[in-house]
Amino acid sequence: MTSTTAASAGLSPEDVAARVARGEVNTLPPRSGRTVGEIVRANVFTRINAILAVLLVIVLATGSWINGAFGLLIIANSAIGIIQELRAKRTLDSLAVLGEARPLVRRSTGEARVARDEIVLDDLIVLTPGDQVVVDGEIVEADYLEVDESLLTGESDPEPKGAGEAVLSGSFAVSGAGVYRATKVGADAYAAQLVAEASRFTLVRSELQGGINRILRFITWLLIPVGIATVIVQLLYTGSDWRQAVLRMAGALVPMVPEGLILLTSMAFALGVVRLGKRQCLVQELPALEGLARVDVVCADKTGTLTENGMRCGDIVALADVDASRIRAALAQLAAADPHPNASLQAIAEEVGEPASLWTPQARAPFTSAKKWSGVTFAEQGSWVLGAPDVLGDAAAAARAEQIAVTGLRVLLLGRTAVPVDAGDAPGAVDAVALVVLEQRVRPDAAQTLAYFAEQGVDVKVISGDNAGSVAAVTGALGLDAGPPVDARGLTSPERLGEAVTTHSVFGRVSPQQKRGMVHALQAEGHTVAMTGDGVNDVLALKDADLGVAMGSGSSATRSVAKIVLLDDRFATLPHVVAEGRRVIGNIERVANLFLTKTVYSAVLALLVVLWRLPFPFQPIHVTITGWFTIGIPAFLLSLAPNHERARPGFVQRVMRLGLPAGTIVAAATFTTYLLVLPPTGTADELVREQVAAATLSCLIIAATWVLAVVARPYEWWRVALVAASFGAYALIFLNATTQHLFLLDTSNRPMMAVGLLCGLVGAALVELTWWVRGWVFGERHTFWRTREPDAPAPNPRRDEDARAA
Repeated sequence: MTSTTAASAGLSPEDVAARVARGEVNTLPPRSGRTVGEIVRANVFTRINAILAVLLVIVLATGSWINGAFGLLIIANSAIGIIQELRAKRTLDSLAVLGEARPLVRRSTGEARVARDEIVLDDLIVLTPGDQVVVDGEIVEADYLEVDESLLTGESDPEPKGAGEAVLSGSFAVSGAGVYRATKVGADAYAAQLVAEASRFTLVRSELQGGINRILRFITWLLIPVGIATVIVQLLYTGSDWRQAVLRMAGALVPMVPEGLILLTSMAFALGVVRLGKRQCLVQELPALEGLARVDVVCADKTGTLTENGMRCGDIVALADVDASRIRAALAQLAAADPHPNASLQAIAEEVGEPASLWTPQARAPFTSAKKWSGVTFAEQGSWVLGAPDVLGDAAAAARAEQIAVTGLRVLLLGRTAVPVDAGDAPGAVDAVALVVLEQRVRPDAAQTLAYFAEQGVDVKVISGDNAGSVAAVTGALGLDAGPPVDARGLTSPERLGEAVTTHSVFGRVSPQQKRGMVHALQAEGHTVAMTGDGVNDVLALKDADLGVAMGSGSSATRSVAKIVLLDDRFATLPHVVAEGRRVIGNIERVANLFLTKTVYSAVLALLVVLWRLPFPFQPIHVTITGWFTIGIPAFLLSLAPNHERARPGFVQRVMRLGLPAGTIVAAATFTTYLLVLPPTGTADELVREQVAAATLSCLIIAATWVLAVVARPYEWWRVALVAASFGAYALIFLNATTQHLFLLDTSNRPMMAVGLLCGLVGAALVELTWWVRGWVFGERHTFWRTREPDAPAPNPRRDEDARAA
């Protein structure tokens, strides 16, 4: 169906300038979501910084500047968060520009591709198959145009569009061609919302972040009663003046705040995005990183993922008594009659060349993934069709094509029909004329990538609209032991589809709706599904998968709904993407154990001191140095380490299993030391207070650092060195006269220090026992030393070049 309304050659430069001056331009939100000012405010005005700032003001009011050292955490939290997010913003902005669709706009100066935010009201925008409708508009030209509005309505069937009909941004052309006039731009169109979601930088909102927020809310409410009780006890029952009471209150509350956990979480996600960006991988939403860590099934489309997009026409096999030149002429005419040929038709055109003279087309049926054929009705030469042999041909032609397809080749059937191709019952009875054999180029790195997923326990489902035998031949050549292929046309019910997708791995003749159904079936079985694709027929499945991965050269529609875009089209990037997700999630959970342990032992110790109505043993500077080498620096290094463990649900529960008992043990050992070394009167001069603090702090540091030793497992040489360095750093602080004076410590009382060291060792032993008991109770595997784990395939430019040359 071809229809046209009166359409000019497009706007003139003067018309465009006038509309820009009136603000009638497709203004889009910032590509990375937040402006620089918003990033600064978001990182400075946080709940953690607010708590620390209030405590800092209170401590500084006492005149003890050294005890205000924890205030540096406010600067560190803000500065590092701002720097990392700005770096990620720059990377995402530059990558988003590369991955962004540039619509073809017709103006009086000609047709040219422009950025989406350069479109103005009344612009004429050209649509070809796979193009997304980027602003709302009205069709002015339509040449067999069909538009898929599933992203808006949920209906998967494409809608034919004629002149005068409306199109909405978010839909996309699946066949034919057309031109539409922009009637709504900027904030008035759906496109503004789509762009805001497409390439934005968002702080992660996920199970991981939700768990951390629940912990923070609990701590915030706990601080208030503990702080009030501590001040009351210090003022009324210990004989301290207000300055000492305030310092002890701050010493009790400061370590309860997990100030570094939020910082490390944001930084780990931001660094993950930047690292992947350097591999030409655009992460459009940060929660995608968590999805990567949880993926256990990858549904890979064969064409464009395992094979390259380009094809070559290998052979033309005659099936009827038709001259070879006539067959080549018909193929050349079909290619010439299609203004927007797909990859198959382009390969055929390269083989047969351009026709000497053109036949006159009367009707045309573009190829769609639903009907799997295309055709043209010519004025004097009749109707010619080209498509899947098992759809167009008889049993003999389909069997002959199947014999060829099982070798991994793609086969199309050329036929003639008496029915016009635009008739309702087209194509009707088809006379098979020839088989056209197309060769697909397998990606040189596909085999290694599939092997990586197999080693990592990730199932790969190869799903394609091509012949099942052809798909199986390609996967077999890549070394994927996938069992017999399945022809999806026989999966006529959701039940059969769900059963097949859980027991088989290679599928051919899969419709777009079936791809979506396969994703749903796998999700219903509890799997976390990643779907790769590059064509418009993959959009529905990409949208519903837990993680949609689009190829950069694919259609703009797939890029718009995917959470990750591989801008260089390299399927081999996916192992690096999965490894990065696992590294981020696994390491955040690891360091969360350290922060929760510190919060628990700080809260329990403060409550014990309140119940016994004793002076708090520490000043803020003491708890500040405690966090340096038991948590702060080690947590930062652990958060950047490689980690290949697949993420699992239940983050908060697993962290609690170690944090609660370990924190309670550290607090009990520390308080026991305090009771044993505290003078009988409960009061002492400044020197004795520093001796008591040194002995009690030594117990706390030994037990807390052993929590680090447990969390750092399984060991590698650098993890052992990290734990040893932490103990060594504290030994220097306690043995050096200058640091003792600076940090208000006195280790000269040997009996007190002996008690502290002994209680610390007992606490460390109980932490070790807790680790073993937790593994036994919850069935967790415990290992001391890391064994070699399969890593993501390392890039080898020479190998890749040799493979491409071959």
